[in-house]
Parts: sequence; C-alpha cells; structure tokens
Amino acid sequence: MRPNQTQDLKMSNWVDMLRSHFNWCLNDRITQYSQQFIQGNYCDIRTQSEACPLTSCVSKNGATGEPWKTGKTDKEGKIKNPRRNPGDIQITALPELKAARPWFAGIDSTVLQQNVKRLDTAYKNFFEGRGFPKFKNRSNFTSFTFVMGVKIQGSKIYLPKLGWMRFYNSRPIPNGFTIKACTVRKRQNGWYISVRIENKSVPDYTTKSLKDVVKVIGCDLGLTKLVHLSDGTQIENPKFSTTKKAKRTLKIRQRRVSRKTKGSKNRKKAAKKLGLFHQKISDKRQAYHWKVANKIVFRNVDAIALEDLNILGMMRRCRVNVDEKTGRFLKNGQSRKKGLNRSISDAGWAELILKIEYLAAKQGKVVIKINPKYSSQECRNCGHIDKSNRDGEKFICAECGYHEHADIGAAKTIRDRAREIGTWGLSRYRAFAPKRPEDILTLI
Repeated sequence: MRPNQTQDLKMSNWVDMLRSHFNWCLNDRITQYSQQFIQGNYCDIRTQSEACPLTSCVSKNGATGEPWKTGKTDKEGKIKNPRRNPGDIQITALPELKAARPWFAGIDSTVLQQNVKRLDTAYKNFFEGRGFPKFKNRSNFTSFTFVMGVKIQGSKIYLPKLGWMRFYNSRPIPNGFTIKACTVRKRQNGWYISVRIENKSVPDYTTKSLKDVVKVIGCDLGLTKLVHLSDGTQIENPKFSTTKKAKRTLKIRQRRVSRKTKGSKNRKKAAKKLGLFHQKISDKRQAYHWKVANKIVFRNVDAIALEDLNILGMMRRCRVNVDEKTGRFLKNGQSRKKGLNRSISDAGWAELILKIEYLAAKQGKVVIKINPKYSSQECRNCGHIDKSNRDGEKFICAECGYHEHADIGAAKTIRDRAREIGTWGLSRYRAFAPKRPEDILTLI
C-alpha cells in the first residue's frame, strides 16, 4: 500500500488502539471467569455443578455486560431473550466504549467488531485443545480487518474512514468475484493488504477418500536436507538464518540497537534496519516453502504422508539438573540444544506442512499425518527396532545387516504406514505404528 502521511499515522494509531481494546476484552473475560468460578466446578446446568444453576448465569467464558437479548419476539409474539455469548456482549458494548472513549469513534465499526471476533477465535482454539489466548504487544499485533465498504478501482483502494490510497495490485480480481474481507497488516517496510474474494458459482474442492488412494509418497522432514521423499529425492535446506554470514549480520545489527540510547531516533533507525533483515529472511523462507510444497504436491500421487510432529515439544528447554547434596545446578545440555532449536526454527516445518496441506486440498489430494515414532530406527527388512541401527545418515541393521540412507528409509516407512491406513480404511485415525503393539492407534 502507498498511504500518505495522514493515513499512515491514522492506521498506526488504529493498531495501537485495537491492541489496547483486544487486551481489555481478554482481561475482562479472565476477570469474569475468576469472579464466577466456583471452587471445584462451574455453576452451570450442563456441568451439573453442586451450586444452584437456576439462580446463577455463570459459564466458563463470560464478559461484563447484559447477557440477555431484549426486544426479540418469536412467531407467536411472545418476548424471547436468548443468552448472548461473550463476543456478542462485548460487541453490543462498543457504542458505550465510543461514548466513554471518543477517540475509538474514529475507527470503523466493522474493524472493532472483527477485533472482538478475533478474540472469539482465540478462545475457540483454546477450547479445542490449543493454547490459551495471550495479551498482545507491539510485535505480535500488527493487523486489522474490514468486512464492509471496501472498493477497488484499478491501482486504488478505498477503505472506510481512511479514504482512497494507491496500492500495488499484484493480482487483479476476476469477473464474478465479490470482496468479502480485507486485512491490513503493518510490516517493517510499510503496509500490506490482503483481499479475500468469493464467487459462489465456483465449485468446492473435493478430496479423495482413503479407500480410493493408490499412489502414496512419504515425506521425512530434516535439517541436513529439508525433505526426504520416499522415491529417493532429497530437497535442500538453504538455512536462511543459521548460516555463518546471516548469524554475523544479525549479531552486528542487534548489537547496534542495544548500544543506542533507549527512546532515541538512532535506536529506532537501527531497530528498523534489523527488522528489515528479519523480514528479508522471512520472505526468502516463505518463497522457498511454496516452491518445495509445489514440487511435492504436483507429483503423480493420490496422497501425501507427512510426519505428525510435536514441534513445540521438540524445542522445549531441557529439564533442570540439580545436585541433591549441594543444591547447585548441573549441566543439562541446554547450551548445545540451543543450536538445534535455532535450526528447527529456521527450517520452518510447521509452515511448510501448512502450505502442503493447502495445495493438496486445491489438487483434491489427501494428506495423511503419521506417527513418526521409530521410523528411522526400524529395519525395513526384518522389522528390528534399535537405536544403534542409525549412525548419522547411515542405517545399518544390527540384526540382519540391511543398510540404506536413514532418512529416505524413514520416508519409505511413513509411506508404508499410510498405505496400511488406506487399505484398512482407518479414516478416523491419524497416527499408526504397525509393528509395535504398545503403540496404540491415536484418535483425531
């Protein structure tokens, strides 16, 4: 985007105010939960709490405000007031926010509503087993979304309460598509915009069932090579931020920032230069991931078998090792594991898996996530599993002497496990280890 100085300043102020609003809404829900929580259970009908559910409206996820809708009538003319969810309560309170804080009136109403729905999505993810919503800071809250009033004419775009501004139209909108939403994001070198469009006449993508899967390719993710495929192909890992040159550049630019006086213009300039280098690394990694994902998905296969990795668990810190007699801390290997964690972060396995899933859905192909347990230690000839079978990238079975490339063998094992899932039609399962009875099938 190419905003003028007034628009640039206004959007920066919007981001700051929306971050404050998001944090306030999150704190409000946490406070309500703490006040309404009854030790031992929730006071709610569905939880069958010991407290009386008829005289209390406590739930796991609440907000300050009127929880009941008013002025609604059913077909028979009777007044009905169904219960609001926390998001609706906070959206209904937005006019009161604008009256109490007039500067919020300068933000488009749909942007404020989407800010609350962003918190709803975070809570939904939490109740589905993901992490609890976190308070945002300047580094991880940099965007806002419009859902109404956006217009595009050539290389100009109109955003409500911001006006017309120039932008680089990288992909023209085809005929028949309508604008559904528009997200504005601030990055180190300026503002970027992504437009979501829809055409209801375009059919949805259809994915094959597991029973129709014939050809499968297995993928083993690594660090020396980014991906090892079961057909023997190896895809290089460029290591964008862990090369000697990149680490030296990051070290120098970070040192320049730390040496400047806090709050000074020179510090801001140095920080911007450091951020631009981080953005350059990120853009290179994203572009390379798309290239690799296309190379994998556009092969002549029906399904792609990927490792179901717990990446956060792999990057977790080592346990503290304490001497029982003296109480002093002992070495636990964390200093060595720090380099491994940086390499895993630089490889970006999670982002690569998301891109493969996205492109596979567009091609109508199946993505099967397989439990990678013992995949690189299991002999493909006799089934013997032993840690000593693997020596770096070499695999030599201690039982029968079978040898091959360890990571390519692991990719073939993942492929075979996916084939057995397709043969047996176990579509409800996502993890499978066939030759060990103690590895129980794991439900999705």
